[in-house]
Amino acid sequence: MAGVITAAAVPAPTEAFDGSGVDGTAYLDVVHRAQAAPTWLDHLVGGYSTYGLALFAVLMLVAWWRARGQGPERAVRALAVPLITVAAFAVSSLLKLAVHEARPCQSLHVTVLEACPAPGDWSFPSNHATLAAAAAVALLSVSRRLGAVGLVAAVLMAFSRVWVGAHYPHDALAGFLLGAAVALLATWAVRRSPASLPERLVRGPLRPLLAGR
Repeated sequence: MAGVITAAAVPAPTEAFDGSGVDGTAYLDVVHRAQAAPTWLDHLVGGYSTYGLALFAVLMLVAWWRARGQGPERAVRALAVPLITVAAFAVSSLLKLAVHEARPCQSLHVTVLEACPAPGDWSFPSNHATLAAAAAVALLSVSRRLGAVGLVAAVLMAFSRVWVGAHYPHDALAGFLLGAAVALLATWAVRRSPASLPERLVRGPLRPLLAGR
């Protein structure tokens, strides 16, 4: 099928953890379904898997633009969303270094849609799923509608990472849960900040970002 490559030639590092014993069968089932799917569907899912995080940047921008006219407190929450997302990415990256799980394309002989990463580009958890879930949950504190759109998009992102063969299902699920947990904790901290903080910020150099006028 066009657009599909064989990634089994990339060996797993000797010190890597082999996650195939967790849910390798489920991973293979998804990947085989991707092989049998129409080419247009694989291209659609693959494109979203690669570029879909841009959607969350757009949602953040829309949330911030709307929040500027809804008071300093909501504007501060909107500005916090990208910072929370970056924090979740940092936690995910540290966890990758701690677990050292080899990519499934390095551990299993399987044909996948996405090029197999180089050895040392660890699999657990999925950074894409972490970023998407963190952005979506953080957006809920600004706009329930945008947050709901983000949550649907985050679920699709997590699934797409398995479909293209980049991650095991447990990688995607762990990434999603990690991103959501970091965002929940961070948004709680933002809400618990002093009530005077938004007013102080709006009188400072951040005023153009926090005030509608």
